[in-house]
Amino acid sequence: MSSQRTVRPRAIFLDIDGTYADHGLAPEAHVEAVRTARRNGHLVFVCTGRPLSMVPGHILAAGFDGVITGAGARVEMDGEVLKDSRFEPDVAARIVETLDVHNAAYILEAPEALHGRTGVDRRLREVLGPVFAGRPQHDGVLSTDVDPLEDILGPMQYSDDLRSVSFAKISCFDSPVPLTGLMHHFGPEVGLIPSSLSALGDRAGEIYMAGTHKAVGIQVVEQRLGLKREDIVAIGDSANDIEMLEYAGTGIAVEGGHPGVLAVADRVTPGPAGNGVALAFAELGLLT
Repeated sequence: MSSQRTVRPRAIFLDIDGTYADHGLAPEAHVEAVRTARRNGHLVFVCTGRPLSMVPGHILAAGFDGVITGAGARVEMDGEVLKDSRFEPDVAARIVETLDVHNAAYILEAPEALHGRTGVDRRLREVLGPVFAGRPQHDGVLSTDVDPLEDILGPMQYSDDLRSVSFAKISCFDSPVPLTGLMHHFGPEVGLIPSSLSALGDRAGEIYMAGTHKAVGIQVVEQRLGLKREDIVAIGDSANDIEMLEYAGTGIAVEGGHPGVLAVADRVTPGPAGNGVALAFAELGLLT
């Protein structure tokens, strides 16, 4: 008598940049892996440091069971927002004032939009243009042209005074002084991790609400759905993925990722160019 092997349902949480996609470009194998895993009864979630306003529709078009954005600050499932955390207004104003005094180029990240000071787009083009130069822009799978710089600047709204803006995270791309030297101005409610664009060095980074990270967002989903921690899978490559890989029952790092991610991972998979998400899904038995 032959028996059919069964695999218990899993919940998989995928980072976008450098994991599921490369600067907005998702390989066909990753799109199909997500769809196949969901057909097989597994749950697949986006879990990204990007705010919702910066998650392209063509990425979500693969079909996901929920979206965690802002590195755990916001959680949405089935059209219901389960979590939406922002900096307290006094803390937000203090951060903005400090960055402005030091002439930093930054973006305030909110689910509704990205916010920047008037003219910051010109400075970002100068700083990021060389970083993105020569990277592919055509997505043959989705038949769309993706400009990584416009991917950032597209959702931007500009103002001369950002002190009253509500936001969950800040991406700083260019500071005349290392960001670590500004942390004492921000206060204990604020954390800092390196930018995923490592070429920008210590004058760039992501400023976030202390205690908020991707594992916090995963826990919201876990509690809502009654998931078992051992059935949670997380795949990521950057510094903001460390907590979620630590928390997951199975943590998978992308080859060449941040050393902290590699240190906590249970296994390693290739990046998007090597269809790493699809390979990891196959190895976990999610596609059969």
